[in-house]
Amino acid sequence: MVDGLRPGAGDALAADVPGADAPVVSLREQVYHRLRDEILNGRVSPRERLTEPKLSKAFEVSRTPVREALSRLLSDGLVERTDFGYAVVVPSLEDLRNLYELRITLELRGIARAIENPQVRHDDALLRAELARWDEMRDVVPDPDPSFVLRDEGFHQVLSRASGNAQLTDALVTVNQKIRAVRMHDFVEEDRITATIDEHREILALVIERRLPESLTALHKHVGESLEVVMERATHAMARMATAG
Repeated sequence: MVDGLRPGAGDALAADVPGADAPVVSLREQVYHRLRDEILNGRVSPRERLTEPKLSKAFEVSRTPVREALSRLLSDGLVERTDFGYAVVVPSLEDLRNLYELRITLELRGIARAIENPQVRHDDALLRAELARWDEMRDVVPDPDPSFVLRDEGFHQVLSRASGNAQLTDALVTVNQKIRAVRMHDFVEEDRITATIDEHREILALVIERRLPESLTALHKHVGESLEVVMERATHAMARMATAG
């Protein structure tokens, strides 16, 4: 589940940048960021119990930095207390519906603002580089795997960032992090992967060609024209989570 930190004495370890001026990162910060990364990248099962003894052994540290990391993750809303330690937070169906609705709004806004204001131009180089990545995936289709959700999020982040509103993109990233644990289980079938690749390529090509109304329609269909369809998929994904090891 987690990779061990470098063993060492004291409360702080030097960062992996050589030189006398290398910054010093506290052990508690290292544990917090490593564990947060494990959670946000889906490497911690929602069914896994996170306890101080278990994490201390995995990270090769004392319980104190682990306890502080778990406390911060609790404040972040990424974990919750259970009878046997902590566990990754999985949103309820009601919360999930609200988050998906917000995600759709944020996704569409990136293109809509360019339609409303002709002075808003998408970053062409950024979009073409992203299209090249998805062209490669079309030629060599990745195996179905929950981690594919990270590639999917990367596409949506680039599409949003290319529209020029950094705050809009930041909000989208935050929402995607909150629903990632569920969406991971939406990419375990080959036809879902191939459909996503084709849809991403179509959307990027339309935006590059400045066919913005068409790209908005295509994006809307992609992220869920009907919220009920999206929720049905999410419900199936949550059912997979319930049986996942």
